[in-house]
Amino acid sequence: MFGEKVFELIKELKRSPEGQLPPYNEDVIRQVLEEMKVLFEENQKEVAASVDGEQGLFSGVQLRHASLERNKRCLLAYIYNRALKLKEFRWEIGSVLPEEVKLNLAEQENKWFAEYNKSVATYMMSIGDGLGIDLTQNTSPPKSLYIEVRCILDYGEFETEDGTVILLKKNSQHYLPTSQIEHLIRQGILEHVL
Repeated sequence: MFGEKVFELIKELKRSPEGQLPPYNEDVIRQVLEEMKVLFEENQKEVAASVDGEQGLFSGVQLRHASLERNKRCLLAYIYNRALKLKEFRWEIGSVLPEEVKLNLAEQENKWFAEYNKSVATYMMSIGDGLGIDLTQNTSPPKSLYIEVRCILDYGEFETEDGTVILLKKNSQHYLPTSQIEHLIRQGILEHVL
C-alpha cells in the first residue's frame, strides 16, 4: 500500500526515547524515494495517455499524486524533526555531540550540525561588546547566586572566576556560584543538592 514505508519512519522517530535520536534510516528512505519514482513515472504515462485521448485515468493519477505529496511531507517532517533534535542537543549538551549520537547521524546531518555550531559560535562572539557571551549558560534564571552541589565524578581542580581553586572529588559537596558551574551540572559532573 502507498505510504506504508514513510509512515514507518515517522513512527520510528516518535517512538524514540526522550533525549535520544534513532539511527538515520537510509534504507527505508531509499525505499520511499524508489516508491515515489515509480508513482511519478506511472503518473507520467497515464497523463500522456489521457492527453492522447484515453478516458478514465484521472482518478488513478489523483491517487498517486496524493500519495507522492504525502510521502514528500512525511520525509520532510522526518528530516526536520531530526534537525530540531540536533538543535536541542546543541543547546543542552554543547558543541560536541556524544559518540552514541554521532553514530546515529547521516553524513549530511553531521555537516549541518557543524555549520549550525559555527553559526551559533559566530553569533555568540559578536555580542557583548566584542567579548562574546555564552548563551548556553544560564538557560533558566537562577533562584540564588550560589547553590550546593555534589560531585558525581572525580573532576580534579576547578578554578572559580575569583581565583579560588576547588578540588572536585567524587561525593564531595560544595557551595559554588551558579553561573560558573551550570555547564558542569549539564555535563553530569555535578548534581544540584536540593
